[in-house]
Amino acid sequence: MAIPAKSIDEVLSELDIIIENTVVENTYLGIFAYVYRRTTAQIKQAILEKQFEDNERMQVMDVAFANLYLTAYQNYMHNQDCSASWKTAFSAKHDKLTIIQHLMLGMNAHINMDLGIAASTFSPGLSMAVLKNDFMKVNQILNNLTNEMQDRVAKVSRLMVLLDWLGKNTDELIANFSMVKAREQAWNLACILSELKDAERKAVVELTDTTIAEFGNQLKNPPGKILKMALKLISYFEEKDVKIIINKLES
Repeated sequence: MAIPAKSIDEVLSELDIIIENTVVENTYLGIFAYVYRRTTAQIKQAILEKQFEDNERMQVMDVAFANLYLTAYQNYMHNQDCSASWKTAFSAKHDKLTIIQHLMLGMNAHINMDLGIAASTFSPGLSMAVLKNDFMKVNQILNNLTNEMQDRVAKVSRLMVLLDWLGKNTDELIANFSMVKAREQAWNLACILSELKDAERKAVVELTDTTIAEFGNQLKNPPGKILKMALKLISYFEEKDVKIIINKLES
């Protein structure tokens, strides 16, 4: 693998390799990798269409953001150190969780943790306010993609409607997980990190990593009998072959 990637096209190529490997090994890590590839392709298209205030900067930041995931994945697969957040997600690669749980584990580590770190690296000599419009513009792109992916996940998860019901009638953390809210959390983290010196920054990153890893463990084993029963029932009727899952998400 060519890590770190130097362009969005290289990121897409590396994601293709990960997806291919997870299909061969039938590990659930391919679910997040596929959705993340779709997201990255959408960002690339938005850059080509010059939808951002600074399209060149957005491309650089998107690659820096992606490299945090690509590096963590490579390190984990080679028994090297990676963040606690990613260990929590990657360690579930064979766990019989629901498709949405596997997707959220990746989103939890990459958005709640990595995104704030990546965005904060652009602040030296530059006010974070300058980045905000482009950062939030991505939320609009992700919102459209999220709606599309929900429809596609329903093709391989016939009882996903149960989570919709839980979201309307309870405060269950999985049913109410929001990508947009996660990005807002990432923006807050980026603003905090951008103001800190190296030692303070490291301490905040480590504390955040611990918190996000703990939340990941809750995603894997959530509290509440009703939610556990619903997830178990959803998983029972879901497709288990990663290749078929990804093919149906693509169709």
